[in-house]
Amino acid sequence: MDADRNFRGSVPALYDRYLGPMIFAPYAEDMAARLAGLAEGHLLETAAGTGIVTRALDAVLPPGVGIVATDLNQPMLDHAAGQAASARVSWRQADAQALPFPDGMFDAVVCQFGVMFFPDKARAFAEAHRVLKPGGRLLFSVWDRIEANDFADAVVKAVAGLFPDDPPMFLVRTPHGHHELAPLCALLREVGFGAVEEEAVERESRAAEARAVAIGFCQGTPMRGEIEAQGDGALTAATEAAAKAVAARFGEGPVVGRIKAKVVTAVR
Repeated sequence: MDADRNFRGSVPALYDRYLGPMIFAPYAEDMAARLAGLAEGHLLETAAGTGIVTRALDAVLPPGVGIVATDLNQPMLDHAAGQAASARVSWRQADAQALPFPDGMFDAVVCQFGVMFFPDKARAFAEAHRVLKPGGRLLFSVWDRIEANDFADAVVKAVAGLFPDDPPMFLVRTPHGHHELAPLCALLREVGFGAVEEEAVERESRAAEARAVAIGFCQGTPMRGEIEAQGDGALTAATEAAAKAVAARFGEGPVVGRIKAKVVTAVR
């Protein structure tokens, strides 16, 4: 659905402020650690979003590694470019399914929680394969099922209870809708990748208060559009319902919940 890729208006800033430290930063650190041994060359990030992984990579990679961070969504890139990042990071709007780079340019391609947004995943994987050098690696992550991610699960259930006739299901459908890796790994092999490995990674999700969780998911993701379509006052009502549900389950704050994702590494 095109609406599932709608990160506009105030969404990028809220996404970065609330969801960044709460659910994305722990996996950004993990992803950067997996690439820390890259001594030189060029790294491409697709679906870079607000630059959470980009900043983590910039912090750990040696100076000899150039970073090109791309995203299809210009508002997300604009927000990312305004954050702290070194001069070695180049920001560029690009479609992961039609990359504007020559064959064999990159030593690694990284995509954290972006694959689920690609309409044609086989084409995106083929493009990553094309721009990688022989022996280069593609690393990407997807969320596990929503029931293994406490905050997201609590928010979706609370908001669905408000709108039972048309429940907002963005989080279930897209971020948490691709946890079965077998189809994705099959596509990787079909486009030419050799060794493909997968690993489940569990972390803790932390927020200063329950309301921060509600704002992050209800207002800082495309779920917002689904909620606002319910009518005037729906966004406020949904945010309050989600905050109450999170507080009832985890306390008023600070709050801690489980998060679980899967990381895939494919070698060209």
